[in-house]
Amino acid sequence: MEYEVVIGLEVHVELMTRSKLFCSCPNEFTPEPNTNTCPVCLGFPGALPCLNEEAVRKALAASLALNCDIALESYFDRKNYFYPDMPKGYQISQFFVPIGSNGFLEIEDDRGRRKKVRIDRVHMEEDAGKLVHAPSGDCSYVDYNRAGVPLIEIVTKPDLRSPGEARRYLEQLKSIMQYAQVSDCKMEEGSLRCDANISLRPAGSSELGAKIELKNMNSFKAVEKALEYEIRRQEELLRAGKEILPETRRWEENRQETLGMRGKLQAHDYRCFPDPELAPVVLAPEEVEAARRSLPEMADARAARYVADYGLPAYDAGVLTASRSLSDYFEACLKLYNKPKVVSNWIMGDFMAQLNAAGLEPGETAFTPERMAELLRMVEEGVISGKIAKEVLEKAFATGKSPRQIVEEEGLLQITDQAELEQVIDRVLAENPEGVESYRSGKGKALGFLVGQVMQATRGKANPRLVNELLLKKLNQ
Repeated sequence: MEYEVVIGLEVHVELMTRSKLFCSCPNEFTPEPNTNTCPVCLGFPGALPCLNEEAVRKALAASLALNCDIALESYFDRKNYFYPDMPKGYQISQFFVPIGSNGFLEIEDDRGRRKKVRIDRVHMEEDAGKLVHAPSGDCSYVDYNRAGVPLIEIVTKPDLRSPGEARRYLEQLKSIMQYAQVSDCKMEEGSLRCDANISLRPAGSSELGAKIELKNMNSFKAVEKALEYEIRRQEELLRAGKEILPETRRWEENRQETLGMRGKLQAHDYRCFPDPELAPVVLAPEEVEAARRSLPEMADARAARYVADYGLPAYDAGVLTASRSLSDYFEACLKLYNKPKVVSNWIMGDFMAQLNAAGLEPGETAFTPERMAELLRMVEEGVISGKIAKEVLEKAFATGKSPRQIVEEEGLLQITDQAELEQVIDRVLAENPEGVESYRSGKGKALGFLVGQVMQATRGKANPRLVNELLLKKLNQ
């Protein structure tokens, strides 16, 4: 029997606000535990919540960016369950009436076709704290800095059919949230976290199988791997005639497998009811339309503009706009060095290679757009060769020095002195008589070999155009 995979995702996105959802504690990532806390977010008796208006604006922007219907009146509920990092013993969440519903975003399926993934709901809620497990394994500590941080939870319909589709959905969702300026989506800081629900059913069936929830996945790659493992595990059980029971499992990165945690809670287990201390969230239709009009330019529109205005290939435009920070870096470079394709090539090549190796975003490096423009101008003016420029970029990225400072300190200026180059060329020709004879017998490729020898002899500092001119002159004598 063939089985069909059914996946739905629940993504928690922390909102970029200055303070928490119901108090004035700073909403910022800090390694120092329990410093951003107060009686409200610690759930002290008598402490009353006060809703953060900016969090509502961010949640509205996210819902609109995801093509959702907007509830003009929504409210908060108390979702009751015990967990050590939940200081009040309940979570304030929009359980019954979310701010956004019936949305969608589009991805490519495994065959490269456009696919619409339906979004069931976008609701606001407060985050819980964080458990820190002792290395000894005999106790755990609780850090409440994150408790009360404003979240939106984005829940899909069960529309995804493979781990690859799940990863592409997450990549697209992250891009949308960053473009809409809702969240920085830094997974390493917990700003974007994903739970996956997965089940298998006989191919062609419309009935859903037993749902398994996967937790503890801290990267898109981990989500994909966990889903791949769970598909194999469930298929083996079904083929052996065993029953799959609904449960929550965690992804164990070191073992590359999922492990059971607890039985899956049902909606009624949370005993939800409207929070009596918070008024409903009421939005006027004109507020919603104003928020819709004020949405920033999104990735697809920006990519289309790059193709139309800058003449970039669609592939370049797609790579540059996949990340808002990378796209902003590209546009900042263009203001200083207005040659789009040249800038695109350097960003997509050497610059992105350095970013990926360092695990940084464009705005987190000292190699600013100003320094990229300085490097490209030096190449254009013949101060350094393209080969040397690659080395300079790597060193400037690593040290924080300017490209010009590195060139001056390391004596990397391009050799343009004709007499000096002629001496090198004469030596190369004398050392490579076979190459000379090969060229003169009509084998044009020999010229490239000789040019390479000259460049090697000058450590890449020779002006390539001048080298070609001088070589041809001497070879054709």
